[in-house]
Amino acid sequence: MIAALALAITLQAAPDPAEAEVAAVLDALDAASSAADGDAYFALFTPYARFVGTDATEHWTLEQFRVYAEPVFARGRGWSYPATDRTITVADIPCRCIAWFEERLINTSYGETRGSGVLRLTDDGWKIEQYVLSFAVPNDRARAVVEVIRGDATP
Repeated sequence: MIAALALAITLQAAPDPAEAEVAAVLDALDAASSAADGDAYFALFTPYARFVGTDATEHWTLEQFRVYAEPVFARGRGWSYPATDRTITVADIPCRCIAWFEERLINTSYGETRGSGVLRLTDDGWKIEQYVLSFAVPNDRARAVVEVIRGDATP
């Protein structure tokens, strides 16, 4: 009985291989963007992926995002948003082939930001279907931020 309980606890604590694979893709995304490696960066997305940026106009297909990012990468410039905390969920039904995530990110220009999105398990491994980058606005400052966006106040 004690051995069975110990085994159950060990199995519960064992890391989920799919979650580890998804985390590796997200870490590779930051590594590729930090290195301004467009080929490695865009290889992590599915062909029909979407990227939603922080600006309201930034709702891009992968090709539209590539048009924006490739000239930046070509100048040897990239961006770095390493995760400081991350939650990954792998769907059990109907398969273990869809995962979603949310992560706290840090950036030298913007401070704490958030990333969230969806990955799909393909024949080539986990690929990003959608990535959303957003600013984390504290609730007690939200009204002031909204007023600045609306043009009701000066920054």
